[in-house]
Amino acid sequence: MKTLNTLVEDIYSVVKNSKADPNVDVDAVFDLFGTNVKEAVFKSLFEERGDSTRLRMSSVGKPDRQVWLNSKNYPKEELEPSTLIKFLYGHVIEELVLLLVRLGGHTVANEQDKVEINGVKGSMDCTIDGKLIDVKSASSYAFKKFKDNTVEFDDPFGYVDQLKGYGAGLGVKEGGWLAMDKGNGHLALAMIDLTEGKSIEDRITHLKDIVSKDEMPDPCSYPVPDGKSGNMKLSTQCSYCAYKHTCYPDLRTFLYSTGPKFLTEVWSLPRVIEITETK
Repeated sequence: MKTLNTLVEDIYSVVKNSKADPNVDVDAVFDLFGTNVKEAVFKSLFEERGDSTRLRMSSVGKPDRQVWLNSKNYPKEELEPSTLIKFLYGHVIEELVLLLVRLGGHTVANEQDKVEINGVKGSMDCTIDGKLIDVKSASSYAFKKFKDNTVEFDDPFGYVDQLKGYGAGLGVKEGGWLAMDKGNGHLALAMIDLTEGKSIEDRITHLKDIVSKDEMPDPCSYPVPDGKSGNMKLSTQCSYCAYKHTCYPDLRTFLYSTGPKFLTEVWSLPRVIEITETK
């Protein structure tokens, strides 16, 4: 019986040597992969979404104000088709990772099993070799925190509380992430103690209290200096939020070669294209 200790090494071995673990039914594994990819793509493209204002396990780690705005059905920033496609192939990458896990002789179970904690529902990714694992595809920048196992200290998207919720539903005290750097193919496994810090039950109780009120919570984070220009920009956390224009109605967007930069104060006009939002 294999364990997580050799997981990444075994995956690399499959790819390098073009050989699956001798105990693996390769045809069955590929048949399952095909089915899972088909379902993931179909679901992403065509399946109707449920009530997006309800608190879900995937959102319990998000900041209080973001959860509150979502619960009150404030208008969200519309996602570009390119962003939706990026999410789509992220799902495909995650299925590819699980294919490689299976070909490496490791056991994948509990895929998309439902959990419910204090009325909040969610679906876990899976367990690998009996351990709770969330599979992630990440940019090279985001991948670093999985490689260094610093997610607990750098968690703007609430991955830790989400994993704690799945852990509580599964009744386990340990869990982690198997991440792929989608830019260069590197893999990393990061495990944490799910009993550390505030319990997920307390977090859910807090969020239920927050969304029951009419008063908007404090900002999730505050603008930060944009270098030495004197300008102020959104934090990384706020930059990715669909409600940033609600919190900052006068926000200005400038298109740099590295991507858009969202400025809350402009004292020195950037020498790049400014994107004008259509109201």
